Amino acid sequence: MTLFEVEPVNPRLEAEMTRVKLVVAYDGAGFRGFWPNAGVATVGGALIVALEQVLSTPITLTCAGRTDAGVHAWGQVVTFDAPSHRLDLDRLQASINTQCGPAVVVREASIVEPQFDARTSATSRTYRYMVLNRPYPDPFLRFTSWHVAEPLDLRAMVLACDPLIGSHDFSSFCRRPKPVEGQGPASLIRRVEDARWVEADDDLLRFEITANAFCHQMVRSIVGLLVDVGRGRSRAGDVLGLIRAQDRTNIPTPAPPQGLCLWSVAY
Repeated sequence: MTLFEVEPVNPRLEAEMTRVKLVVAYDGAGFRGFWPNAGVATVGGALIVALEQVLSTPITLTCAGRTDAGVHAWGQVVTFDAPSHRLDLDRLQASINTQCGPAVVVREASIVEPQFDARTSATSRTYRYMVLNRPYPDPFLRFTSWHVAEPLDLRAMVLACDPLIGSHDFSSFCRRPKPVEGQGPASLIRRVEDARWVEADDDLLRFEITANAFCHQMVRSIVGLLVDVGRGRSRAGDVLGLIRAQDRTNIPTPAPPQGLCLWSVAY
């Protein structure tokens, strides 16, 4: 081979792919949700641009759960395939954090088995929702909590969590997905493993819910109803009937997005 000849790429080496798992945290205030959407800023779109710049190859992301506009994450999980010979996890993580941080940060990067999938391999997801309950707002919490000025009955809100536990059709709490041609209506049955309120700090209430999966606006709709119970507009004893009714028209307006955070995903 002369000085001016280019060493040919080994086709076998070029074809070898490695599956990568990232644990991602982000402030969703400046994004129109996670899922890539042409013409608007999204978390997934920002990640793809950064990954493709580092790896010099097209990237297809899979995520554990799509978050809406303004919703945050501490433990979002994504997976993608990358050419093995171009993969340096430390460099990859540092580069993404330089390009996307501080709004989007990769907390962990690891290699996983080829069959591992961020969405389908997940056994449960946990969300947290923060409510600031005092007469005046906090400028430093306005993008991460819902300010509710009137006093809330926390005991009633705790009792209202009990009917949520177990497998239910959550049609009353979910925006029904658009029908897919040739397919029947999507199931909105979900299994809630835990739902609870915690007094996180002075005037801060934290709602935590874990389920095998969530449908669109499910957590925000549940929080909206539970806060209604705390205000005295609904009763804890109404919750089971509202679940069984499978009628979204009887549910209060969903809680605003900024208080919601995808906290963790279990595998």
